[in-house]
Amino acid sequence: MSAPSTLGLDVDKLYAARLHAARARPYLATALFALHPVASSQVPTMAVDRYWRCYVSPAFVDRTPLEELAGVWVHEVSHLLRDHHGRGDRVARARGLTGPGERLRMNIAADCEINDDAFGDGLTMPEGAVEPASLGLNPGELMEDYLRQFGLGPRTQDLVWLDCGSGADGLDRRWDLGPDGAHSLSEQERDAVRHRVAEGINGHPGSVPGGWRRWAEQAFHPPQPWRDLLGAAIRSAAVAAGVGADHTYGRPSRRSASLPGVILPSLRRRPPTVCVIVDTSGSVSDAELGSALLEVAAIARALGGRRDLVSVLPCDAAARVVHPLCRAQEIPLIGGGGTDLRSGFARALRARPRPDVIVALTDGQTPWPSARPTSRTVVGLFPRRRASWSEEVDRVPNAPPQWARVVTVGAT
Repeated sequence: MSAPSTLGLDVDKLYAARLHAARARPYLATALFALHPVASSQVPTMAVDRYWRCYVSPAFVDRTPLEELAGVWVHEVSHLLRDHHGRGDRVARARGLTGPGERLRMNIAADCEINDDAFGDGLTMPEGAVEPASLGLNPGELMEDYLRQFGLGPRTQDLVWLDCGSGADGLDRRWDLGPDGAHSLSEQERDAVRHRVAEGINGHPGSVPGGWRRWAEQAFHPPQPWRDLLGAAIRSAAVAAGVGADHTYGRPSRRSASLPGVILPSLRRRPPTVCVIVDTSGSVSDAELGSALLEVAAIARALGGRRDLVSVLPCDAAARVVHPLCRAQEIPLIGGGGTDLRSGFARALRARPRPDVIVALTDGQTPWPSARPTSRTVVGLFPRRRASWSEEVDRVPNAPPQWARVVTVGAT
């Protein structure tokens, strides 16, 4: 099925409003330009479906000032980013909410969640936009909370026209093109858009409203705390085949009996040793260096508290002095220059005895060894985001090599 014609729709005005919205809310630009507009005389204003199509009334575009139209763009894309369609379906199932009246309440509640801090600072509030205060509600709450606090009645009678589409409450509309229609985004593409927006917000939190900051912080939770993952990765590397294994003649091998006159050494398991390479380059903040020392202590705990098995190697563009782990707080993390952890890996592998496991704590802005090190390797990666909205994607650090087990440090 193909999309309806845009005949009669003032596309220039619509796109100019979208550009205005992107300039006013640069952290939403990726999402705004991912929406595909579809002209439809069936929608009262603008509405979205869960597949990131935006249905637009040509008459609404004609009569609405460009500045207000920009606000509607931001409003509609906010429904999709905040997964109001999925959340609406889950609430409907959990609370037994059925019928168009309940879906209208969901739409109103979702609008309250968005509109309490969506406008101002370059965005004009569209005519008829509902705010929590207009229903006697407090700002800063979620759609699910608002649903418990109001019903349809005198305060909502002027909102019966409201319809932001299936993307706002999960109920399919007659104008929806469906999953097989033109210009839909796949689930993976939708997740990629949300991830890019969340990444941009987390990289510039000071200029973003509190509601969006909370959304970005909660958008993508890994299934386990990162520290547990780091400990598990180290333990897994430490018990791998060949790690912590050595031969000794102190206890001859039982196979010596089959070879008279020949004494064969036996294989002895010894506690594995770990060398922690800490990236001390100028791109790593003092807070991250402090966090690195905490991780060194956590690594020792993962090895049963054996601090004598852990050494620390500060490294920026050159490897520094290797420090035994007595007290993590007393290890000097010297550096501040460029980054080349290859020198750190080379220094660690020259140590005698050679460490069984190498852990690199870094922001990833470094060249990596071209070949797999002979020691098992775990990379604790400090999150690093773009410094500005316009920074090119190819300036974001490349992922560590496939031979490393990677854990994001600081993910909750």
